[in-house]
Amino acid sequence: MEPPHAKINNRIRLLAGVDEVGRGPLAGPVVTAAVILDDDNPITGLADSKKLTESKRETLAEEIKRKSIAWALGRAEVAEIDELNILQATLLAMQRAVTALSIQPEYVLVDGNRSPVFACPSEAVVGGDGSVAAISAASIIAKVARDHEMVSLSERFPGYGLERHKGYPTKAHLSALQALGVSEIHRRSFAPVRKLL
Repeated sequence: MEPPHAKINNRIRLLAGVDEVGRGPLAGPVVTAAVILDDDNPITGLADSKKLTESKRETLAEEIKRKSIAWALGRAEVAEIDELNILQATLLAMQRAVTALSIQPEYVLVDGNRSPVFACPSEAVVGGDGSVAAISAASIIAKVARDHEMVSLSERFPGYGLERHKGYPTKAHLSALQALGVSEIHRRSFAPVRKLL
């Protein structure tokens, strides 16, 4: 997998890939990651995190953290999602991930059709999580981090099934919301939650 423009790959050594996980759920934060891969330390098997098994994601996440030049997570909390809207909260979380990198990139490629403003040039790449290695890497570590967090939140907020659906609006989650009511980690600005308030 290569960045969409070969010239970027030839000229720019510190290329960061950025992706998010958790735009669709009714509960929990949106989590982002930024990764600068090391061309001299390649990682095989990188792909869109949604297309990998949980165990494969876990294994790759450890390898990405070990072999990359730099990686960092960013996030936006439920209160920020409700205040800003999910798109703006996601863009903010992406900025936080890039800012948190121990080495700042020269160029950023972001999965999707919108890129926030960074301190360096950036570009949005539709389908980037399946075509750009650094974005795939970011999608994997963001997904693993958010999934772990939702499992631990399920212990604090039992009964919703967060450990299974990770906050997404499944039938089981909607039924649990009806039965248990809205918790502090539910996104009040999202229609299925708002209806119950």
